[in-house]
Amino acid sequence: MITKRLLAVQIVLLVGFGAIFLLPHVSKSSPAGIAVALPNVVGAWFGDDSDITPREREILAKDTQFARKIYTGPRGDKIVVSIILSGDDMTNSIHRPERCLPAQGWSLESSSKRVIALRNGKSFELTKLRAGRMIEQDDKSRSVLHNLSYYWFVGLDQMTASHLTRTAMDLRDRIVHGYNQRWAYVTITGIITQGWVQGGRSEEQTAAMLEDFIKDLVPQLKRPEGSALL
Repeated sequence: MITKRLLAVQIVLLVGFGAIFLLPHVSKSSPAGIAVALPNVVGAWFGDDSDITPREREILAKDTQFARKIYTGPRGDKIVVSIILSGDDMTNSIHRPERCLPAQGWSLESSSKRVIALRNGKSFELTKLRAGRMIEQDDKSRSVLHNLSYYWFVGLDQMTASHLTRTAMDLRDRIVHGYNQRWAYVTITGIITQGWVQGGRSEEQTAAMLEDFIKDLVPQLKRPEGSALL
């Protein structure tokens, strides 16, 4: 009985999520819920503008907006931060960041949820990814380099770490409200440098570094009208 119920639920979800592509085109889009801008300084980190890759441009719709900076810390560590804001083409403007990993040369190894408590007492959920890529050394030996990424989606007045939740909200907005939700997603990525540079950070140290950075970054992210995101 339980198996049949689970199967029924799965069928309903698949039909519901698939139905979004069968609906008439909706030309009205909601306003953005986040300003597509990143601060120049986050705590002790200094940011420099960085472009998205040609392969990413192929994946994203032409009216997609983005901001990306590479932040350098006091020890020389690098953190890449991106904001990607969808345009009117919901199916090609916004997606799970996992889709971008192959375009950037990475293979996904694990995914989990993580709740971050900010310094202002608020908290929110993110998705945490671990990815790897094969690197050839000068002596022709090959080793796997790993990184960690955190991301979440930002809508007009809601945030979620779940792609499925975001998709369900898209379906609701098109059917009930008659508009496309202009979602954005924010990603924060750092390399696990242990074994690659002298005094490099382990996976646990890299995660702690990124989560401390997130606690300083998020209070600086703004809504388009200038109010705090969180």
